[in-house]
Amino acid sequence: MEERHVGTNGARVFLQPIAAPSILGLFAFATATLAVAANLAGWYGGMNRTDLIFVAPLVAVAGLAQLLAGMWCYRARDGLGTAVHTLWGSFWIAFGLLLVFSSAGTIPAIPATGTFVPLGYWFLPVSIVTLIGSVAALRVNVATSAFLLLLAAAAAIEVPGFFLGRDWLIQIGGYAFLLSALAATYTATGLLTHSLFGREIPPLGSLAKRPSLAIGVGEPGVMVGQ
Repeated sequence: MEERHVGTNGARVFLQPIAAPSILGLFAFATATLAVAANLAGWYGGMNRTDLIFVAPLVAVAGLAQLLAGMWCYRARDGLGTAVHTLWGSFWIAFGLLLVFSSAGTIPAIPATGTFVPLGYWFLPVSIVTLIGSVAALRVNVATSAFLLLLAAAAAIEVPGFFLGRDWLIQIGGYAFLLSALAATYTATGLLTHSLFGREIPPLGSLAKRPSLAIGVGEPGVMVGQ
């Protein structure tokens, strides 16, 4: 940790550079969500989610790794990344535990067909929060905003699917999750190349230049953004 004196008022700024946490968070999300989305889309397994082949990557990759990315975003003073990665990391961990408990008979099994209103209520609030995040992400770049918009749409489509017991809506939501995973990969690649080469390849459509150093109320430090 490096200590520097800034200005004439004796304010001290502690600089602790870290890698952009969203690189890990987005790649982790994309890796495990592809497996979950394929199941929701009906590519393998059953709609009763009894196939637990994706529980381990769901909890360890999409869940734990993204949760850690959210905490590092908190350390990096990235409010958007903190909210999104922590929310979805926790959500996927909870989803994985639901599958395990359901298959073990600890809780009622998820029905193969028909309504499953409780799971619809799971997807409802995360879709709303993610939609809010997609609007806020316009302050960062277009790619992040588009990824969050696709993710919000995917979660929102699952809501009536589980509320009404419409398998075709659940499958459409699965395809939307697939698109969100691809968008996450695109965005993470741009962030990674920017950290290595100073250029976004592919371009992310940055709309505003954020300050590299912020001094004000609270603990001052480096603003690393995504």
